[in-house]
Amino acid sequence: MGIIERIKEIEAEMARTQKNKATEYHLGQLKAKIAKLRTQLLEPPKGASGGGEGFEVTKYGHGRVALIGFPSVGKSTLLTMLTGTHSEAASYEFTTLTCIPGVIHYNDTKIQLLDLPGIIEGASEGKGRGRQVIAVAKSSDLVLMVLDASKSEGHRQILTKELEAVGLRLNKKPPQIYFKKKKTGGISFNTTAPLTHIDEKLCYQILHEYKIHNAEVLFRENATVDDFIDVIEGNRKYIKCVYVYNKIDVVGIDDVDRLARQPNSIVISCNLKANRLLARMWDEMGLVRVYSKPQGQQPDFDEPFVLSSDRGGCTVEDFCNHVHRTLVKDMKYALVWGTSARHNPQNCGLSQHLEDEDVVQVVKKKERDEGGRGRFKSHSNAPARIADREKKAPLKQ
Repeated sequence: MGIIERIKEIEAEMARTQKNKATEYHLGQLKAKIAKLRTQLLEPPKGASGGGEGFEVTKYGHGRVALIGFPSVGKSTLLTMLTGTHSEAASYEFTTLTCIPGVIHYNDTKIQLLDLPGIIEGASEGKGRGRQVIAVAKSSDLVLMVLDASKSEGHRQILTKELEAVGLRLNKKPPQIYFKKKKTGGISFNTTAPLTHIDEKLCYQILHEYKIHNAEVLFRENATVDDFIDVIEGNRKYIKCVYVYNKIDVVGIDDVDRLARQPNSIVISCNLKANRLLARMWDEMGLVRVYSKPQGQQPDFDEPFVLSSDRGGCTVEDFCNHVHRTLVKDMKYALVWGTSARHNPQNCGLSQHLEDEDVVQVVKKKERDEGGRGRFKSHSNAPARIADREKKAPLKQ
């Protein structure tokens, strides 16, 4: 029996098992088995030479956004409208067969936009080269899930299920669970918050399913069984996602209003050129522009340094690392102008958090002269021993 058949068999067993207090331990073990099998499904087959042709393109710009959706929902038209890059669009499905990159110039930044081929139900199992498409989405900072406003609501659930099956967690934060394997000592289970979805016995059973008998576990929040399995697997990617409903010009105003009020959703129309997508992308990605100011000169507003919390951080230390990796050691203090400063300018250290359009001037430490400190010498150039000193000529009498 193959891996896909075993997954379907376990899913069928879970579907016919009643959910109550007596069966929660059994269901937890079945969830752990499915997670292990799906991880095996993503691994390349043993003995295979090379990974074959993929869709990966070189990263470019300050951020990466991937377009994911069913065939013929308007992904290629959206790429052409936002970037000017030509992506073939036609009235038949699967017009786009490979990854087509484009670049958006917005607010003095460059954002790479990827038009990926349409995925279908069963993409997580490899149908329609779905694994390659989803692998590119894992390397993105933001996923735009393009949906047809005239189609059923089931498309959103299908796509979300396919992405979660391969380890993508949309609009979620990593669970506050500390997990560390040990060589000896058994399993240490602790919690700092009341747990309602999992208990110590179920935690032990899941760990034994993974053949882990020595570990340290600490729950800092009321997490679920799925959250605990994600922490054990350790290969989950938590990524932001915006649900983009295209073709709103073919549905009624009531449907448009209902779709626009859903969480993490936005409605657009490529035909009517009506979209507020760029502003929404900017807010979701959380990019921070920081302008540098050399000492005694005007700030350089032409090319900002772009920081983000997902790519390193937004502190003065991260800004220094963007300029040069040795600047952190040489920095004495920094002067910050902008919304993050209490007063302009504010004398800040490395831990100061920066906000969009701040101006930073880095003041470096003064280099010491070889002869001594400051204006006065701290030591003499004369030899240390008296015998080595040069004797002066005797005075004339």
